Amino acid sequence: MSALYTSSNRRSFLKLGGALMALPYLESLAAPVSKIASSTAGTGKKMIFLGGGFGFTKDTFYPKKSGKFEEIGLTEGLAPLERHLSDITMVSNLTNRGATNPHGGSSSYLTGANVAGTPGKRFHNSISCDQLAAEQLSSDTRFSSLVLSAKEKDGLQQSGHGAGLSLSWDHDGKPIPGANRPLDLYHKLFSTAEESKGELVKRLQAKQSVMDLLKLEAGGLKRKLSKVDVEKLDEYFTGVRQVEKGLERQAKWVDIPKMRAPFDVPDEGVKGEEAIHLMYDMIIIALQTGMTNVVSYRQPVCSLLSGMGVSLKAHSLSHYGFSKPRTEASRERDKKCMTLFAHFIDRLKEAKDIEGKPLYDSCIVSYGSNLRSGHELKNLPALLTGGGAEGIKHGRHLKLPKQNTPLANYWLTLMQQAGVSLDSFSHSDGIIDELLHA
Repeated sequence: MSALYTSSNRRSFLKLGGALMALPYLESLAAPVSKIASSTAGTGKKMIFLGGGFGFTKDTFYPKKSGKFEEIGLTEGLAPLERHLSDITMVSNLTNRGATNPHGGSSSYLTGANVAGTPGKRFHNSISCDQLAAEQLSSDTRFSSLVLSAKEKDGLQQSGHGAGLSLSWDHDGKPIPGANRPLDLYHKLFSTAEESKGELVKRLQAKQSVMDLLKLEAGGLKRKLSKVDVEKLDEYFTGVRQVEKGLERQAKWVDIPKMRAPFDVPDEGVKGEEAIHLMYDMIIIALQTGMTNVVSYRQPVCSLLSGMGVSLKAHSLSHYGFSKPRTEASRERDKKCMTLFAHFIDRLKEAKDIEGKPLYDSCIVSYGSNLRSGHELKNLPALLTGGGAEGIKHGRHLKLPKQNTPLANYWLTLMQQAGVSLDSFSHSDGIIDELLHA
């Protein structure tokens, strides 16, 4: 902190501010649909962005041939998806052109930004595709999007995701905090201990007054701060604005009851595989009841490994070429991830939306990683499922003819398939035509 920012300055500034079995959605546990959602909420296209750090094992996860899976077969790493053989697509030769640092994690996975390449900025990101999608797909839902994460560290690597709070970034390129535990998501979806509309309005008015005072105080303070501290202060105001927007949306929904939780409160310390299961199952509930149409989930890696009995840190394991035990552990991790993903697809296919239609048919689900293997930034893994992209025929490995096809092209294609009105995104240079033609 700048030496000019004394404890006295700080005090005057701060004075102004202040293991469960998931059940299907049961109508009897919730208020009538007319009171839960508007006439369109929950009935449109839905997008789910799932990401895990450190990539996968090169020789046993990625298909070596292109073509239909029923003809080329599944690799060892993809084998747990066998029962969904005809409903998955893997796209190869995608590269996030904004990523320049393998230790930068997934900061630019959904944005495509070169976070360290903007002149005069120590770090600069842009809006993530999930948030662009949410603006159009979730305009009338209780939550614009669900942003989920996992707070765990492997040194400074945050489970291979860099220093961000989630996969999601706002219009100003600022990180959006994610719900880190199943307990956090449970309370967000089902908690009824909320303020009245009048109380929320008072809080908004009070917050606006505080913001005005903070801006006046900060105006003089900025002249005394270093450039780095000014950026930190701007990040603080961005966080306050995000809270304010959330309160405004909450005020609109305060008179509309949430559904009752179909299971008990999760344990606070749930981690790893059990946490992922719970997060997946609550995602299903949120989508099928129309609470939101967009989800991003930055999944845990460290706790997943420890739950598997792997003592190596996730970053060390990613350099599996050093020993046979590391390689075997990496291969087992791949299969565990795909086993969990197969469960999520199971639940999507079993669930019905608020109109009684199969939830799977309206979803576009992408599962991937910010790295291929080790420190490789090119040819990222991209798994796709869901019936929401009507122009995409599943059941194949698609090896794109152009190496280093922009990952942004993939996101643009999926967003357009979801009905998002957008002609370009980040570093895209078009959509992926090959994905739309079997």
